[in-house]
Amino acid sequence: MPYKPKGLTFDQFNIGDVFVCQARTVTEADTVNFAGVSGDYNPLHTDEEFGKATPMGSRIAHGVLILAIATGQANQLGVFEGTTIALMQQTIKYVGPVKFGDTVHLEIKVAEKKESSKPDRGVVTFDATVLNQNGKPVIDGQWICLMKRG
Repeated sequence: MPYKPKGLTFDQFNIGDVFVCQARTVTEADTVNFAGVSGDYNPLHTDEEFGKATPMGSRIAHGVLILAIATGQANQLGVFEGTTIALMQQTIKYVGPVKFGDTVHLEIKVAEKKESSKPDRGVVTFDATVLNQNGKPVIDGQWICLMKRG
């Protein structure tokens, strides 16, 4: 039996649709592992004494780590499973720190849809915001995805 995509197609997204992802708590282990994978050992993320002297008052998670968590949260929604052809562009603005123990979740909103020159696909622009446990944004941005048509 062939794989049947579970995600939404270009035609199933409507401007204004909002999708809210399950939240996830960011741990020290996440940051340590990300530092190891990325090679980014900036003391802002790895040295507590250095972090105490910053305006944040402690170490913080890498912004790109939080972005990676957000892309995972988007995938867990299921709306992109098997129907995304390409993530064409991400515009990211880091607007707040994430400390160890903060809980973050992604909210995406369909902002725009464009027909493609090819009949089997279309482009969907999503406003993407990662919020912490207090509902404060930590990342604002847009994701532009090339999606299959149904």
